[in-house]
Amino acid sequence: MKMNKLIIAVFVALTLCIVTFAQGPSSTPTAAVKSTSDEKPKRQIFRANKDQISQVQKMLKEKGMYAGDPTGKLDDTTRASIKTYQKGNGLRETGTLNRATLEKMGVELTDKQKAIPVSDNSYASAEPEKSTTKESKPRGPIFRATKDQIVEAQKMLKSKGIYSGEETGKLDDPTRDALKKYQEANGVKVTGTLNQLTLEKMGIPLTDKQKSDSIQGSK
Repeated sequence: MKMNKLIIAVFVALTLCIVTFAQGPSSTPTAAVKSTSDEKPKRQIFRANKDQISQVQKMLKEKGMYAGDPTGKLDDTTRASIKTYQKGNGLRETGTLNRATLEKMGVELTDKQKAIPVSDNSYASAEPEKSTTKESKPRGPIFRATKDQIVEAQKMLKSKGIYSGEETGKLDDPTRDALKKYQEANGVKVTGTLNQLTLEKMGIPLTDKQKSDSIQGSK
């Protein structure tokens, strides 16, 4: 009888050990998988390469904005010259060679650079106004074109031969590029965005909300 109890006790102990051993290692991979899935994708940073910087330096030198040599390095003198160029071409004065600046200069992008979209903050119109007082000025309403308006704009740009994409109603890179060409040819500030002035120039009607916003000082 005692032998039977001993055998049962040994069997129960072995069973518990096996269950504990089976469950223990499984928790580690699960945690590892969870931590991997929680990782956020890294933000892509746009950087000009040495050849592109050299091309920009040569171009700025031809325009009388840069007096140095084409070193391929973004030194202080080069940055100051880039700011001068950006100021005269509707770009935000950053002193960096972002995508919008390289495209405006006609410098060819690499495939990797083409995969990084143009930031709206690259344009002068996107730069926040500096307050002259300590009190911050209230921001006006943000103008946004509707999907139907974008479709109408894409149709018009397509009819003029400066856009070859589909009428998607989305402000993608090809549409922005076509808008820049239209704006430049029609005396509108080159932003690549479908703002109120561009819509009016195209003869595309504004919505009631857009008209109301314009009365409050939207430009």
